[in-house]
Amino acid sequence: MGIETRKPNSARVYNYLLGGKDNYEVDQLVAQRMLDVAPDTGTVARLSRRFLVQAVRIAAEAGIQQFVDLGAGIPVSPNVHEIAQKIDASARVASVDHDPVVYMHSTALLSGVPGVIPMLADIRRTDELIDRLRTEALIDFDRPVAILLVGVLHFVVDKAQPPAIIARLRTELAPGSYLAFTHGSDESDRSFMLQSLSDTAGSTAQSVYRSRDEVRGFFDGFEFLGPGLVPIQEWLDDGPPRTSLVILGGVCRKP
Repeated sequence: MGIETRKPNSARVYNYLLGGKDNYEVDQLVAQRMLDVAPDTGTVARLSRRFLVQAVRIAAEAGIQQFVDLGAGIPVSPNVHEIAQKIDASARVASVDHDPVVYMHSTALLSGVPGVIPMLADIRRTDELIDRLRTEALIDFDRPVAILLVGVLHFVVDKAQPPAIIARLRTELAPGSYLAFTHGSDESDRSFMLQSLSDTAGSTAQSVYRSRDEVRGFFDGFEFLGPGLVPIQEWLDDGPPRTSLVILGGVCRKP
């Protein structure tokens, strides 16, 4: 299982921004340059984590017992299973990432935890992913599921057809299922976007900043809940001020 340490990795950059230690020098350099341009980037990473926690609570309190955390990243507490199982001890979580480093950490930290299944899989191979979720994680798509795509979609380039990925997931989901996501917005500070694109070109940390209308179009067939598709700050009680990096968040339900 090859581990690329010469190029920045999105999960490891995020881990560094959250104050974690599971990252390499190349990830630290990219994250630090982001912080140099936009010192509030670390704040955005923490807000994104809080959005994830809130989205899991919303789904669990609505009675969802199955969670698929796509692009789960290196485990950080509170993790998805901790939040969901606090509400319903029977909740089941597939913790999925395509990065070998993430999978290695997930396996070490989560294997043996009741109801949690770490998986090495790629969202861009959607049919294969769905099949493996059924057979390996025992996800029953005939019952409602919560799909989590937090910190993922802006790393899916246009040629990978993110709308088609979402449409395929929607087709599989039972009515009453939830989908929560975040996405980097082209409303972000221009100098930040240019810096991050330059630093991460050709790596898994390379982002695509999309417009609010384009992102909303990915979710045809879903009902947006709460404030809709808005900067993640607007999903949180304290409503922090605008940041240089604008991350949009949404929680949707399949009718």
